[in-house]
Amino acid sequence: MPDRIRAHAAIYFMALILYRIMRSRLHAGATALSPERALTNLRRIQHHRVTLNGADTIAGVSTISDEQSSIFAALTIKKSRP
Repeated sequence: MPDRIRAHAAIYFMALILYRIMRSRLHAGATALSPERALTNLRRIQHHRVTLNGADTIAGVSTISDEQSSIFAALTIKKSRP
């Protein structure tokens, strides 16, 4: 079997495992969201970096909604700080 096929199968298998873990944690965390809906919701989070006139760069993350916070909690992921 060619290496590229083996690599494709390995990536697919890892994605399946991650999907099932995510689904399990969302269910255990009492959220009614599917992994797809949770990811769609989390994609709305934006990271901003602003530099004006050569000054120090200011970075920040958009405000995290209560639903996004509950998704992070269910997935046992800590919210990062810029």
